[in-house]
This record gives sequence, structure tokens and C-alpha cells, in this order.
Amino acid sequence: MTQFPQSFPGTRMRRLRQAPWARSLVAEHVLTPADLVWAVFVHDGEGRIPVASLPGVDRLSVAEAALAAKRARALGIPAIALFPYIGPEGKDDEGSGALSPDGLVPRALKAMKDAAPEVGLITDVALDAYTSHGHDGLLDEDGTIPNDATVERLVEQALVHVGAGADVVAPSDMMDGRIGAIRYAFEEEGFTNAMILAYAAKYASGFYGPYREAIGSAAALKGDKKTYQQDPANSDEALREVALDLADGADMVMVKPGLPYLDIVHRVSTTFGVPTLAYQVSGEYAQIMAAAQNGWIDGDRVMMETLMSFKRAGAAGVITYFAERAAEKLG
Repeated sequence: MTQFPQSFPGTRMRRLRQAPWARSLVAEHVLTPADLVWAVFVHDGEGRIPVASLPGVDRLSVAEAALAAKRARALGIPAIALFPYIGPEGKDDEGSGALSPDGLVPRALKAMKDAAPEVGLITDVALDAYTSHGHDGLLDEDGTIPNDATVERLVEQALVHVGAGADVVAPSDMMDGRIGAIRYAFEEEGFTNAMILAYAAKYASGFYGPYREAIGSAAALKGDKKTYQQDPANSDEALREVALDLADGADMVMVKPGLPYLDIVHRVSTTFGVPTLAYQVSGEYAQIMAAAQNGWIDGDRVMMETLMSFKRAGAAGVITYFAERAAEKLG
């Protein structure tokens, strides 16, 4: 056996890093536009309206949303996640606007499907954009969120969405039992192929602030959401949530937020072996954009690095406001 000097490294890890072709050849994970879901806000008006806390993100009219669907198709982005901005005039205590077949989301769905039928459309099932109190469900006089009464409303909302063309409904409310109730309703109403992406592990996070501004719920929110969203201290609990949602008929599951919860993404994907998505939420996006605008980081480089981190953790896909920009870089 050859005897090397004490200082001689038998293995030089840097050999495979010395050229771009070598790094590409041995890369353990690959990020493509097909890994991205484009998070898009829609509003009931004309044109595009910038979201101040999300530089580079606009609320889109229905017509602009249809153009975004065509843009996603051209870039190879497989799906768009749709979130509505509802002004104060469209809110009430019951969130009744969420149930209208002629509402903003159904009209946007129809326009986007007509424009680019190949692009998957994912809708948010929750009442927070429509309620005057800003909660994801109904609100009792004592300040509690009634679980079962809220689930009934969410089932109605989900049926409206699939009836208008949604391919996937994504209940983000964190009410107990809502996945099973929606799945049962879909089967009863003949929507057997409608998919459910469960926000299975959604944490009560401080990273949602810019999103709440974007959908118009920030000023309305009374109190917090800690009685129904998960405690950031818990990880085993997330596995229980995922197991319940899968047993109730979820096709895919999601972890939200993303970067602060990569450990949860990894545990979920490895434990269950099911399609696991991560949501790179508004606060994560805003931090990167703010630092880039101040010249403190290379924004594009950090964008791509963070998206790759989700793949490395085991995510099958990432919902992100960076989707269009990242797909352009990857193209």
C-alpha cells in the first residue's frame, strides 16, 4: 500500500468543483421551472397595482391574470397559485364573498383557463381575504373560531372554485377535518379528479405580514391566529397534521413558511414519501428583495440559492413570488 506523507490529502474534494461542467455533472439536485408554482394576486379592477411591501409584485386584474397564465406556459412554469385582494366593500363578518360563483376568483379562473388551459390553477381555500375581522374562518362573539361551522363554509368555497375551473384547491385555514369534508363533497358532486393540496403544516408565523397587505386583510385582522395555526416550537405535531390530511384524502401537502421550516419539509418528505410543497412566503421574499435593493446581497444569486435549498430539503415544488424571475434565469 502506498504510504502518503502526513500532510498529503488522499482525497481532494475540490477536484470536482474546478470547472462548471464538472460541478454540473455531479450536482445532487437540479432546479427547473417545473419545480415552481407562481404565487399571483388578483384584484377586481383594471391593470396592475404594485404591492408596496413586495417589490416587483403587482396585484393583477382578471385580464392581466390571463396574460400571466400565458406567461407561465411560455416559461415552463406548471402552475399558478391564485390569491385575491378584496377591498373593504367586499368584506363582511361571514366572509360571504368567498361563496359567490361570480366572484373575483371564479372569474379569474375562467379567464386564465381560457388563456392557457395547460397551466394548473391552484386556489386558496380560506375566508381571511373576505372577512371583516381578517380570520381564516368565522368568528364567534367571544373571539373564538368555530371549527365545524367554518368547515361548512370552506366546503362551499372549494366547490365554487372547482366549478369555475380550479385544478387544485389548497385549504390554508388549518381547521380540523376540512380535508375530509372537502374530499367527501367533491366525490358527492362528481369532482372526483379535483386535487387537494393541504396546507398541512402551516405555522403561526411572523413572516406573513406583506401577504396580508397584499390581500387586504392586515388592517382588518383582530387578534392573532395562534389557536388554529401551528406553534413554531413544534415539529412532531406537523407529522401528525400531515398524517391526518393524507388519511382524509389530500393528494399533496404543504409546509408554510419555507426557509425557517426546512427541517419540517425534510421530515415530511422523508417520512411520508408524498409530494411535499414548500411556500416561500411573503416575508422571505421581502427580506431578500430589501437586502438586494440596498446592495447588501446579490438578489438573483440568493433567490436561486434559496430555491435550491427547498429541493435539497426534499420539496417536490416551491410556491414563490420569484417564479417568473427564476424561470427566466433557468430558461
